[in-house]
Amino acid sequence: MAISRFILFITGIFVIPCTFAQVYPVDGSGNKYDLLGRDTVRVITTAVPFLTISPDARSGAMGDVGAAISADANSIFWNPAKLCFSEKDMGFAVSYTPWLRKLGINDMSLSYLAGYAKISKQEAIGLSMNYFNLGKIQFTDNNGQAIREFKPQEFSIGGTYSRKLSDKFSVAPAVKLIYSNLTGSINLNGTTTKPGATMAIDLSAFYKSDIKIQGRSANLAFGAVISNFGGKISYTNSSQRDFIPTNFRLGSALTYEVDQFNKVIIAVDVNKLMVPSPPVYAQDTTDPNGKPFIVRGRNPENLSMFSGVFGSFADAPDGFREEMREFIINTGIEYWYNNLFAVRGGFFNENKLKGNRKYFTLGLGIRYNSFGIDFAYLVPLRQNNPLAETLRFSLHFDMASKRRLESVEDITE
Repeated sequence: MAISRFILFITGIFVIPCTFAQVYPVDGSGNKYDLLGRDTVRVITTAVPFLTISPDARSGAMGDVGAAISADANSIFWNPAKLCFSEKDMGFAVSYTPWLRKLGINDMSLSYLAGYAKISKQEAIGLSMNYFNLGKIQFTDNNGQAIREFKPQEFSIGGTYSRKLSDKFSVAPAVKLIYSNLTGSINLNGTTTKPGATMAIDLSAFYKSDIKIQGRSANLAFGAVISNFGGKISYTNSSQRDFIPTNFRLGSALTYEVDQFNKVIIAVDVNKLMVPSPPVYAQDTTDPNGKPFIVRGRNPENLSMFSGVFGSFADAPDGFREEMREFIINTGIEYWYNNLFAVRGGFFNENKLKGNRKYFTLGLGIRYNSFGIDFAYLVPLRQNNPLAETLRFSLHFDMASKRRLESVEDITE
């Protein structure tokens, strides 16, 4: 349908700077393979992909790791289960990410607001809002005549509850409302569009333990998160509905205290989209309905949310080999001096047949009393990344409760 192609185009301008799945079996260099489409470019695409974009500058500077690094307000995005391990009783963060700035586009950006509060030693709650502004788009008719101007936008609003089940282990559910208005309800080729909306949940777990390495203090943490598990979304009144980016993330972080003033954090995350893999289509062949004939794989249009999500670990047309290609590896390192100044770096690695996003990240962080600021900068190995040579930043405000401050004063007296 024309509307489906339009939604795919308008979504693609900011989600994945790569080659989309091919109808005909070719590789990334245009070389044709056999009719079964082995070893071809098959990139997974979803609706509302802004939900997978790193919103904060700390994780953004560490290769987009976040499942197991120390807790702050932005943990609501990466792993809400960490909130109850926060060293402060309350805090919030504001993040801003310019989009496609290298191309001279100044009206597209991603903004993120998050806050949390510990309601006891074992519990914490959090709220967040993720807003993507796609700037202005001029709609035209088939003759190129202007119809109207519109500002597409997408956002999600969510809340979470984090609880310790022991001194070392915690879990957290989260719920979010997702809204995507890409067309302003315009009529395209006889099809009336509408904003898409759906609900989703996150399920997360976190474990941390103090250890010793060569007699020095260290901490080892693990995180597991299933995010954006929710209903498919539609932009028309037809039966066509698209998967949202349900994601599975595993991560680990090692914090090593070099001495009283210096510490280093090394983190690794592994991600996989829990949505159907693109099938292989036959060349110049259609089914009785006029749609491309599927040689191998499953048709995403015929899959329910549950069958698509839970079957995503065993549905790749090339089998186990292709499933392994769908895992993204993020690595990051962070150095802190006296818990006041941080230097960060990281690397994001995606298989060349599944998007080929590869980039280095750099950043700095400063903390002073209750205030903090982080910066992130992305250096792509490919030149068409929408965040290339873009400076991102986050502001943090963390504070202990008045009750805790009073108890500390009592002890000192």
